[in-house]
Amino acid sequence: MSIPVLTPDLIEAFILVFIRVSAIMLLTPVFGDAVVPSIVKWGLSLLIAMILFPLVKGGLGPPGNLEFLPLVLKIAGELLIGVSIGFTAKFIFAGIQMAGETLGFQMGFSIASVIDPTSNIQISVVTEFQYMMSLLLFLGIDAHHIIIRAISESYQALSPLNVHYSGALLQVIIRLSQEVFMIAVRISAPIMAVLLFTNVALGVVARTVPQLNVFIVSYPLTISVGLLFVGLTAPVFAELVARLFSGMAGKIALLMRIL
Repeated sequence: MSIPVLTPDLIEAFILVFIRVSAIMLLTPVFGDAVVPSIVKWGLSLLIAMILFPLVKGGLGPPGNLEFLPLVLKIAGELLIGVSIGFTAKFIFAGIQMAGETLGFQMGFSIASVIDPTSNIQISVVTEFQYMMSLLLFLGIDAHHIIIRAISESYQALSPLNVHYSGALLQVIIRLSQEVFMIAVRISAPIMAVLLFTNVALGVVARTVPQLNVFIVSYPLTISVGLLFVGLTAPVFAELVARLFSGMAGKIALLMRIL
């Protein structure tokens, strides 16, 4: 068994592979969350890069012959590939968090925020609940395997230093960002409709029974109705989120074709 000799070209080629892998891992939920120790993130990225490197180094060409400016552009291309794949899952979680924030505000939980350990920002308890459910679903349906598989398949579709920039890529990224709002509406719409009818009913009661202090009654009633329907719609939420995670593979494949 021959031990490979570490040459500058070989080290440079490995760094290029490591850049793409680490960009994907650091932006993917679960792997790149703030609660995950940095040594675990970088160690996992290094391990995956070491496993993939023998399979892809043949398509790297002679990186040592590249000039400085072309090499910088190629490194930017590797980062772009990693960011594109990582943000595919990130956009889904952003839509889920937006839905939770909308529901939390409508239910009156905006004054009772908590610190989200994954993003270090204040969010409502409904947002945190739905985000944690989404993480469990993400792991439960093996969606993290889709990301790991996408890392390997990205080298089959796009060999290192072979990315192409085009206007179609920007259009796809804009379309994915639009889906953040669509996901938020699809998740929050049923409960928002119920809360709207509840507020209308409270307004009617306030007009017909002025002696009743509706302002005092509305808070516990709105929270109770909201939490009740969050629980009732949990199976629908789980099915919708699972379907969104299952569709990540197609979106990643589309990005690879454009790149």
